[in-house]
Amino acid sequence: MVSKIRSIGIYGIDAYDVQIQADVSRGKQAFDIVGLPDSAVRESRDRVRSAIKNSGYRYPLGHITVNLAPADVKKEGSIYDLPVLLSLLIAGGQIEPTVNMEECIFIGEVSLDGSLRHVNGVLAMAISARQNGIKNFFVPSANASEGSVVEGINIYGADTIEDVISHITGFTELMPTPPIDISSADSVNQIFDFSEVKGQAAAKRALEIAAAGGHNILLIGSPGAGKSMLAKRLPTILPEMTFEESIETTKIYSVAGELSPESPLITVRPFRSPHHTVSSRGISGGGTVPRPGEISLSHNGVLFLDELPEFGRDVMEAMRQPLEDGKVTISRVAGSLTYPSEFTLVAAMNPCPCGFFGHPTRKCTCSPQAVHKYLNRISGPMLDRLDLHIEVPPVDYASLKSTGKEETSATVRERVDRARKIQVERYKGTGITCNARLLPGMLNTFCRLSDDAEALLKASFDRLGLSARAYDRILKVSRTIADLEGKEIIEVSHIAQAIQFRSLDRKYWEG
Repeated sequence: MVSKIRSIGIYGIDAYDVQIQADVSRGKQAFDIVGLPDSAVRESRDRVRSAIKNSGYRYPLGHITVNLAPADVKKEGSIYDLPVLLSLLIAGGQIEPTVNMEECIFIGEVSLDGSLRHVNGVLAMAISARQNGIKNFFVPSANASEGSVVEGINIYGADTIEDVISHITGFTELMPTPPIDISSADSVNQIFDFSEVKGQAAAKRALEIAAAGGHNILLIGSPGAGKSMLAKRLPTILPEMTFEESIETTKIYSVAGELSPESPLITVRPFRSPHHTVSSRGISGGGTVPRPGEISLSHNGVLFLDELPEFGRDVMEAMRQPLEDGKVTISRVAGSLTYPSEFTLVAAMNPCPCGFFGHPTRKCTCSPQAVHKYLNRISGPMLDRLDLHIEVPPVDYASLKSTGKEETSATVRERVDRARKIQVERYKGTGITCNARLLPGMLNTFCRLSDDAEALLKASFDRLGLSARAYDRILKVSRTIADLEGKEIIEVSHIAQAIQFRSLDRKYWEG
C-alpha cells in the first residue's frame, strides 16, 4: 500500500509543496529515502523508528521506501519527520484518517519519545499554504503562535505525534491556535531614547535626515564621543513598521532560526551590529545550505558597522550592490536565491588609528602616512554609497552636566513621519518608498531646484570633484531636508546642508 502525506519545504524565504509518499512491501528489512534528501532528512529513519516504537505503535516490517516529491529539488532539515512517520503508519494500516488529508499539511521534528520539536520557517510555510488553498496546518506547539500570524488557515499546534494521530483519526480534536493580537504588540523600542544623548546637535540632525529619507550615514569621531550611542537610537525615530514590513522581516528571521517563540511577529525595526571580524558570507548570507546574512536580517531596520575600517575589504565590497538594489542574490551550483536587504546603514569610525586626530584636548600619535592608510581602507565606491558623513566631536563637560531637556525620540519621529508621508504620496504608484530609493532617471522629476540652489550645486560639484553618485546622493538628501521643512522646491539652504554632510570625506581623504 502506498500512502501520501502533504508537507512543505523552504527555498530561501519562499515555500514549495512537498508530497511524502511511503510504500511498505515484502522483502528484506530496509528503509530507503529518495528525493534528494540531505543528511538531516536521511537521519529521520532512526528518529522515526524510535518514535514509532516508543509511542506504542508497531514499526513496519519489510522494505520501506519513502519518496519526497518533487524528486529533483533538494530536501533539507528535520521538518519532514512527522509526515514521514504518519505516512508509514498509514501505509502499514495502523491508522486510518477520518479527515480530508488533501486539506492538511504536516511538518515537525520528532524526538525519540514521540514529542515534537521546534522547526524553522513556519511563517513562510503558512503563507504559502494559505495561498495554495490549504485549510489545516499541523506544526509543533512551539511554532503555533508563529503560524497564527497568518489569517485564513487553521494552525494546529501539537506536543506529540499522538496528538496529531488522535486528531486525524477522530478520537480527540485539537483546537486551532487563536490569531495573535497584533494591535497589542509594542512597535517601539523603549530601551533607548534620543533624550539621553547630551549635545551632538549636528549628529542628531543628520540622523533625523537619515531616518526621514532612508539614507545611509557615516559617523566619524574619537572614542567615547557617542557614535554607538547615537546609532542605537536611530531605530527609535524610524517610522513604525507596517504589517507588510513586519511579515516580510519575520519571514527572514523565521527561516534563519532567530525568531523568538515569545515574539512570533517582529514589530520593532531590527538593529544588527556584527563584529568587524564577520566574514563576507556572514554579511551577505550563504553557506552549503544558504541562510540569510546580516544585511538580510537588517531588512526594514538598521545595520550598524562600528569601526568600519576594521572590516575586511571583501565584507565592504559584498555590501556595495545590496546597498544599491535592496536585495542580495546568492548563487550556488544547484541554483540561486534572493533575499531582501533594504536597510539603513550606519557606519562609525575613528578619524585615525589612535582615534584622536583633530581632538581638542588629546594628542594624536599617528603619522600622516598612518592616518592616510587607515582612512583609505574604505574604498571610494563604498564611501559614495554613504549619503551623509558627519563629524561627532567629543562632548564637553558643560553639555554632560546640562539639566536642559533634550528632544525625545517621539518628538523627532513625528517630524520623520510627516516627511515620510510626503514621500509616500509623492511616489505613489512608482514602487519607491523613500527618497534614498529614488532612481537616477527620477531625480529631474522629483528633485526640482531653485536657481540659487542649482548654482551652488554646480559650483560645489566642480570645486570638490564630486562623483556622479555623490551628486545623486546630494540631491536625494536635499530632497529629504526640504521634505522635513514641508517645501516642494529644493532651496539653496537645503543644498548647503546636504553638501556639508558630504564634505567630510574630502576633508580627510584629501588631507
